[in-house]
Formats: sequence, C-alpha cells, structure tokens
Amino acid sequence: MRHLAKEHTNAHIEPKKGFKIHLLVFVLTIPALWLLWFFTDRTYLWPVWQTAAWGTGLLFHYMGVFIFKKNFHQ
Repeated sequence: MRHLAKEHTNAHIEPKKGFKIHLLVFVLTIPALWLLWFFTDRTYLWPVWQTAAWGTGLLFHYMGVFIFKKNFHQ
C-alpha cells in the first residue's frame, strides 16, 4: 500500500492565468457594487473605496506578473 502523504503536491496556477482570473473577478464584481449603491441609499459614495483598494491590488498583481517577472516555481 502506498503512503498517501508522499503523493501530496501543491496546485500551481501560472501567474498570467492567475492575473486574468483576478481581472475577470474585478470586472464582474465592481460594477455590481456600483449598481448596489445606485439602487440603494446614495448618500455616501462607498463603492469608491472598494474600487480604489481593489484596483490598487490589481495594479500590484499586474506589476508582479508582467513587470517584475520572477520565477517563483523553480
């Protein structure tokens, strides 16, 4: 009987694919947040904070994948 612990492997997503997934989720979620804000109480512009924070994270993700290319999976 084989020992299952020896067969343990980590799933790796290639960095470009990971960024594309991140971008897709951003593009689908941020408009939904703005629509939620639009159809509810519009007294405070709260989606600006989510858009700015997530956009900053997306920018750093882009920079890490495409500008500062580094092979983490050797």
